[in-house]
Amino acid sequence: MTTPDPDGLLAEQLLRFTRRVHRIQKRHLERSDLGVTPAQSRLLRTLAHFGSPPRMADLAERLEVVPRAVTTLVDGLEAHDMVRRVPDPANRRVIRIELTERGRAALRALRGARRAAAEEILAPLSGEQRDALGTLLTTLIDGGDPFTARGHDGRC
Repeated sequence: MTTPDPDGLLAEQLLRFTRRVHRIQKRHLERSDLGVTPAQSRLLRTLAHFGSPPRMADLAERLEVVPRAVTTLVDGLEAHDMVRRVPDPANRRVIRIELTERGRAALRALRGARRAAAEEILAPLSGEQRDALGTLLTTLIDGGDPFTARGHDGRC
C-alpha cells in the first residue's frame, strides 16, 4: 500500500488552479474585444510600469523572454496602433517602445477585464480567506525570502 503524497496532491491542485486562472482570464480578455492576446496584454502592462519608453532588450529582460519574442509582440501591438517604436533622443540607433493613446485605452479596458476575472476566481472566498490567500501568495512569489523580492506588486 502506498502512502498518499500530500506535496504531489498540492502540486496537482496548483497546476489545475493555474489552468483555471488562465482560462478565466483569457475568456474575460476575449470579452474585452480588444484583439489582444494574453502575451500582448502582459507586454502592455509591463510597458506601463517603465518611467520612460524602454528598449526591446529591457522589455525582454523584464518579461523573462528572448528579445525575438518581444519583437513579435511589439509588431502585433504596433499593427493595432497600441505601441510605437521611437528613436532614443540620445542615440538614434536605439529604438524605444512607447504606448500610444489607443494603448493606454486598451490598458484601462484590460484592467477592467482582469478585475472581473479576479472577482470570478475569488468569488467563493470570504474577505478573511482572500487576505490569507494574498499573504500565502506573496510568500510563494517571494520564495519566502524578502531579499529576493524584486518589487513585484501583483499588477503585472
